[in-house]
Amino acid sequence: MANSIRDGLYLNTTDVFDSIDTREIIKSPDEFRNFITRLRQSINNINIAVNLKDTGYYILDETANGQVFFPNQALNSTTSRLPTYRNVLRKVINFGALPNNTTKSVPHGIVIDALFSFTRIYATATNPNTSFIPLPYASTTAGDVIELNADTTNVNITTHSNKSAYTITYVILEWIIQ
Repeated sequence: MANSIRDGLYLNTTDVFDSIDTREIIKSPDEFRNFITRLRQSINNINIAVNLKDTGYYILDETANGQVFFPNQALNSTTSRLPTYRNVLRKVINFGALPNNTTKSVPHGIVIDALFSFTRIYATATNPNTSFIPLPYASTTAGDVIELNADTTNVNITTHSNKSAYTITYVILEWIIQ
């Protein structure tokens, strides 16, 4: 396991039991206790790694994605909550087709209050079998720029030309609660 968050999350890939002869462990209570302790630690390391992974689920419902953000520095022993690492939540919005030189809004269904903060808003649009673009989309041609944002109710995409041939658009929203 990593020694700190800065080191990342890594598990040893070498044998942690030093090629132990299990027949000998059973004969010695001290050896057996030591073996069980190391086995429990190894299993705990696996549990920590699984719990801290960035999950690959991109679903239409709100779900924890395994990411964590630093503790809110404004919280301390004098506030109603103590600082703790904050879980990141994710939701995918099936946005449909991009608009034709206008703004299209799709409700995201997320309850937003003063403790809420988005960490990432991104998307991809598909013109079936021809082209695929990331959103927001930057271009030196003003008419090709595509804006992406969210407000307390909707996900909003603004195009400055006809992009309705992009019929499949998935917007990914990720957020924390302060």
